[in-house]
Amino acid sequence: MAEPKPPGKMRFEEAFEELAAIVGKLEAGDLELEESLGLFERGQALAERSSQLLEEAELTLRQLEGDLTNDPE
Repeated sequence: MAEPKPPGKMRFEEAFEELAAIVGKLEAGDLELEESLGLFERGQALAERSSQLLEEAELTLRQLEGDLTNDPE
């Protein structure tokens, strides 16, 4: 099995998709404690990455909005 991609190198869609799969597995409740803990930790890292990417996108949008409002046409 291939080593999972580090969250810091993932695009938003990748991180969000994997996070959704992890949530599904954890909600099913069929996992051993150690596996649940490992998935929880991975999920936390993916959630942080997703949040970081959303914040960056929001900043970009704010900058673009500022450029549009300051653009004399």
